[in-house]
Amino acid sequence: MAFVLIYLLAPILTPFLIAAALAYLGDPLVDRLEAWKLSRTVSVVIVFTGIFFILLLIFLFLIPILETQISKLISQINPFVQWSTGLLGPYLKDNLGIDIAVLEVGRLTDIISAHWRETGGFIRNTVSTLSKSGQVILTWIANLALIPVITFYLLRDWDRMVAYIDDLVPRSIEPTIAQLARESNDTLSAFMRGQLLVMLALGIIYSVGLSIVGLDFAVLIGMLAGFLSFVPYLGLIVGIGVAGIAVLFQTQDPLNLLWVILVFVLGQVVEGTVLTPNFVGERIGLHPVTVIFAILAGGQLFGFFGVLLALPVAAVLAVIMRHLHDSYKQSQMYRIQAPPASIENGSDI
Repeated sequence: MAFVLIYLLAPILTPFLIAAALAYLGDPLVDRLEAWKLSRTVSVVIVFTGIFFILLLIFLFLIPILETQISKLISQINPFVQWSTGLLGPYLKDNLGIDIAVLEVGRLTDIISAHWRETGGFIRNTVSTLSKSGQVILTWIANLALIPVITFYLLRDWDRMVAYIDDLVPRSIEPTIAQLARESNDTLSAFMRGQLLVMLALGIIYSVGLSIVGLDFAVLIGMLAGFLSFVPYLGLIVGIGVAGIAVLFQTQDPLNLLWVILVFVLGQVVEGTVLTPNFVGERIGLHPVTVIFAILAGGQLFGFFGVLLALPVAAVLAVIMRHLHDSYKQSQMYRIQAPPASIENGSDI
């Protein structure tokens, strides 16, 4: 019943969940400002303004840059495919007997390029889609307007709501629930706050490094590698692969691969020695496979709302499973030993 209700209410719950995530990320900063003798309201205003100023900068600067680089990448697909097929085609045909012409990659790239030119990129396509329905426009505007309002009030009353919920828990199980809540908060905060900072920092490092190398799509590839870094080494592998192919196509000089590899190696060194120890900590309690499955399952069940809800639910479930595991290991059922084998039954023979 609860899953059905969440599924039906997902469209209107999404802005509340986004606002709750922003409030959750900002609450420690508000608490720290309060420790500096600032009032709760003033602290909330400062953090609230900072959060949405950062989001505004990302929207105004990063998204147009990414769209420009994606458009440029799409426009160069045909030359890249021709270069790749000219380089790999003879080898595949002579050694593996594969005729690359049967794949019709040229036709596929023509379709992609034509579709991108028709849509005109992310922003224009979004505006065009929204303009087709007045109801959709109103829904988007309402959701965007609700997010900052809900975020402000959640930030202001976050500690009060936590105390209120704690007061409702039956006193007999309150210590256990409080311990599970603390462990869930530690796991979730380590992943969300820490990993988001690590991803952003790595994206910036990779983008700047690839720009110094002279790669045309430095920001696009750097941010992609940074985003994928929530799975260990996935961002590194994808980044080196995509950037290596791009730099080979752009310069036709294999030596430039060394500079690309150097950028990502330096990024990994900074991540391992500075970013992860300071932002994430030694243990977040969420296995990368768990993270991937949670996101995919949430998206399949509840769409974008499910993607937003996936990690908090996975973090709580991981803590509960660890608690059940520890309780079982300490239980009498686990400690019962099998009776010794009887010699009369011929067990020693």
